[in-house]
Amino acid sequence: MSYRIPAALFTAFVLLNLPQSVTAQGVIHQVRYEPSTKPGELIFGVTYRVWIPDGVKKLKGVIVHQHGCGKGACEGGMTSADDLQWQALAAKWDCALLGPSFEQEDAQDCRKWCDPRNGSRVKFLEALDDLAKKSGHAELATAPWCLWGHSGGAFWASLMMISDPNRVAAVWLRSGTGFAAWEKGEIPKPEIPSATYGIPTICNPGLKERDDKRFSGAWTGSEAMFQAYRAKGALIGFAPDPKTSHECGDSRYMAIPFFDACLAIRLGEGNSLKPVAESQGWLAKNWESEASEFTKFEGDKSKAVWLPGGAFANVWREYITTAQVSDKTAPPAPSQLKITKNADGKIQLNWQSKADLESGLAGFEILKDGQVIAKLPEKPASNFGKPLFQGMSYHDTPKAPVAQMQFVDQAGTADAKYQIRSINSAGLKSELTGVLNP
Repeated sequence: MSYRIPAALFTAFVLLNLPQSVTAQGVIHQVRYEPSTKPGELIFGVTYRVWIPDGVKKLKGVIVHQHGCGKGACEGGMTSADDLQWQALAAKWDCALLGPSFEQEDAQDCRKWCDPRNGSRVKFLEALDDLAKKSGHAELATAPWCLWGHSGGAFWASLMMISDPNRVAAVWLRSGTGFAAWEKGEIPKPEIPSATYGIPTICNPGLKERDDKRFSGAWTGSEAMFQAYRAKGALIGFAPDPKTSHECGDSRYMAIPFFDACLAIRLGEGNSLKPVAESQGWLAKNWESEASEFTKFEGDKSKAVWLPGGAFANVWREYITTAQVSDKTAPPAPSQLKITKNADGKIQLNWQSKADLESGLAGFEILKDGQVIAKLPEKPASNFGKPLFQGMSYHDTPKAPVAQMQFVDQAGTADAKYQIRSINSAGLKSELTGVLNP
């Protein structure tokens, strides 16, 4: 028998069962707000969880991972801030990783939150203020944002880049945008400031959405937004995922390099963002064409796909052609391996590990006296992308409960030597880390 936990109860359950830190290489702070019955305010309860990397003195930005519409998406969003690969991106640039989770039932109107004018923008800003106080990082309240959104989350991000263009470093719109809705008059049409067109943006629908009865609007809306914005000189690209429909799949292997490229050219002193000239990018005639440097491009620039530099152009071309991104670098080795006896007298291993920025963390090999005795996970599997240590949901978030870096050797002995290594999703292995069992 199956049943669904009410949203508020699920939120409480998850918050009680999620650790404050997945790897002890950062701290997660959280705030929750009750739904409001006041006109114009957010009608849904919402939790914001933010991960802040250890050792950061001053945060330079916030990477926002916004889930889509519906109960399943809201529940999936609860683990956004725990994602090791997205944490690796945040840590590289001294950024926080923020994962909101709205308490919306499937039958409720998603646009009551995914249109930020219905109270979610105000609540988001309030959360940043409150989390700044909780974390002791006052700059969290004013730092610029990278906005990643899926489906309804992309709808939300497409409007946030209009209301707050000077706060937004870059935007990734996975299978969604509010563009078609406001063009059709389904929601009030916003007045788009010129600054919005200066935000590096990627529209990323799934190729299989194009002919899907349910999700074709994600394709046509993304395509229409790209064409309209690009005609205005916007720094916007089009990047179909060749492998998926509406699920996020492996799109992170293109989205993370995109934000990496954008943060490199946009972060300035303090909380300022550097402007990006159109000529800094690479152009492609369309998403099925090769990209070239801006000055070498031959064609109609107002219709061309814009990409933030040659390195990302290579990632873009490879991913939309093969759904893969090459990686020849080994992942970071695990650290702080601790070996103890648990309450049952068994040998227990605990450790920390950072994810590979390019290929994430697929799992670990445990060695005893030089021989592999276990692999974590034991049977890697995923329905929505490459198998990862934390699992992968439909929504590009770790599966709950979040996997822990722990192993119990049922046949361990006091004089055994244990070692461990990480494996990324490209199958590359790290160096071994190990200590003698005391």
